[in-house]
Amino acid sequence: MNDAHGMNDAGVALSALTTMQVGGVPERMITASTQRELIDAALDVWSDGGEWLVLAGGSNTVAADEPFEGTVLRVATRGIEVLPTDADAPGRVRVRVQAGEPWDDLVAYAVERGWSGIEALSGIPGSTGAAPVQNIGAYGQELSSSLVAIEFLDYLSGEVSRIPAAELELGYRTSVLKQGREGIVLTVELDLHDTAGAQAVLGEALGQPVAYAQLASALGVQLGDRVSVQAMRDAVLALRASKGMVLDPADRDTASAGSFFTNPIVRENFARALPAEAPRWPLVPAAADVVVPLGTTVAGSPLDEFLAHQADLAASTVDAAAAASAETLVKLSAAWLIEHAGIRRGFRLPGSRAAISSKHTLAITNTGGASADEVAQLARYVQGRVQSEFGVILHPEPVLVGLEL
Repeated sequence: MNDAHGMNDAGVALSALTTMQVGGVPERMITASTQRELIDAALDVWSDGGEWLVLAGGSNTVAADEPFEGTVLRVATRGIEVLPTDADAPGRVRVRVQAGEPWDDLVAYAVERGWSGIEALSGIPGSTGAAPVQNIGAYGQELSSSLVAIEFLDYLSGEVSRIPAAELELGYRTSVLKQGREGIVLTVELDLHDTAGAQAVLGEALGQPVAYAQLASALGVQLGDRVSVQAMRDAVLALRASKGMVLDPADRDTASAGSFFTNPIVRENFARALPAEAPRWPLVPAAADVVVPLGTTVAGSPLDEFLAHQADLAASTVDAAAAASAETLVKLSAAWLIEHAGIRRGFRLPGSRAAISSKHTLAITNTGGASADEVAQLARYVQGRVQSEFGVILHPEPVLVGLEL
């Protein structure tokens, strides 16, 4: 059924639209396939003053089994537009992407054209518009390294504005959009590197330096080495698939919301009390020592670019208040904490159809017919075990709708 602002999808349950496959039927659902439809529908819904929820790919949403008493605004906009670039910045590509464009479709589009900057983010499910909300990241890359700006429809003002990335307060899996600024991301603007432009200098079209040890091992290279963007994408997709993190209808481990908990960030003094073997990463790493022959410059070399890239990633994850403090913050491995709290892959509570992934302890999966309550019960159990064992409270990464942990 059509209305003035999009398609009215009555009777469709959120379980059919989310990768966790749980959630009740909303009171009303409007699917907008154009930016104009999305703006008009949102303004109309907001004028009524009722509850509302934005949904696109559904990969980061876990909704309650009870009906959602409000309107779901489903973002189905599509489109990738190549923008004019500055003549003083050769080898760069600027793109504007509609919020409903599937994220991995965008990555594939960029990789096919030899554009570098998001290839390590291959295989991440969900929509492009959701990417800045979470500041998605994986295998040594974060969206913040490529994000230029977003177009945003603000809930309070009802106005559309362009917000530069610097104003989004992007951090580890967070932004001002996740922390309470209400509205809808309409488009995402990215700045990417055209590897073909560097081919004459490097001899081949290479992407960004490899910045993650597991990925380097899978590629058979060293940290800081460079490979083609296609090789990087292929390796990332294989790694993610081995962990059940690439959607596959034949693999129940992929019926999840990806990593259910974020990696905890704690103070260094607290981290010292944890077992010595517990993985940890300082958020402001000391500069690496580099041995260079006299008279040799490394400016612009792959190693120089790698170190600069690592510094950019570290800076993007530091909370402003914490950065002002003299104490170093440390990121822990949520997966390690879960496993060493006694929760193994494939674990489930008695009689529950929700389980820890058989491939990766950080994911909670729907083994078939699980309810949202079963998912929440398992998540609470995991939280309790980790807190009891290590004194660390794990925080959920997905958006919880009508659920509490």
